[in-house]
Amino acid sequence: MIGLVLAAGAGRRLRPYTDTLPKALVPVGPEGKEGETTVLDLTLGNFAEIGLTEVAIVVGYRKEAVYERKEALEQKYGLKLTLIDNDKAEEWNNAYSLWCARDAIKHSVILANGDTVHPVSVEKTLLAARGNGQKIILALDTVKQLADEEMKVVVDPAKGVQKITKLMDPAEATGEYIGVTLIEGEAAADLADALKTTFERDPDLYYEDGYQELVNRGFKVDVAPIGEVKWVEIDNHDDLAKGREIACQY
Repeated sequence: MIGLVLAAGAGRRLRPYTDTLPKALVPVGPEGKEGETTVLDLTLGNFAEIGLTEVAIVVGYRKEAVYERKEALEQKYGLKLTLIDNDKAEEWNNAYSLWCARDAIKHSVILANGDTVHPVSVEKTLLAARGNGQKIILALDTVKQLADEEMKVVVDPAKGVQKITKLMDPAEATGEYIGVTLIEGEAAADLADALKTTFERDPDLYYEDGYQELVNRGFKVDVAPIGEVKWVEIDNHDDLAKGREIACQY
């Protein structure tokens, strides 16, 4: 098993940081200590803690910043990093970005979005949920009060994920997908095909729409509730402030 990070996004709502950096390299250390910890640092630290030795990172927007830090990150976390170029990062959404990593997924992966600050307990929860024939397991927050912007999920206890979309009444949802997934290698071909169908239908769709495509085809997608965990998806400066508060606790 290897780690996989989607770090191709521009994060325009985080300017001026993202004038020169991809979203995953926006600093989340204490205010005034810029250039220290980033979301990517936190994720790589989590992967190293659970014993992974290799990580693939999908890069696109301002990818040169990741290339420049690659060797230092490898030394810091004891990981071998492979960078995968997304040639449409500034044009298309992340269904295509995950499809770019289709060969990496064959090794079995823990996928983490490059903008999600979360503790290593999330990865540990996913690993603990393996072993009963599941091929894809989504980390699910069933505690948080949901609103319109969240990636909401409806789960049937017997059949797994039934619906995953932001476009849903929060009252209908079982919980929120937090942007971390365990994907077994045997699911790689099915997922790649579903993602291809998704971005060919509309390049602006999310990889979660690829998960929905799988569900629509009869593929079972499972979930693992993460419990009461502090985490945040960093989309804007308010989120960044929350991310800094959370990051210093882990």
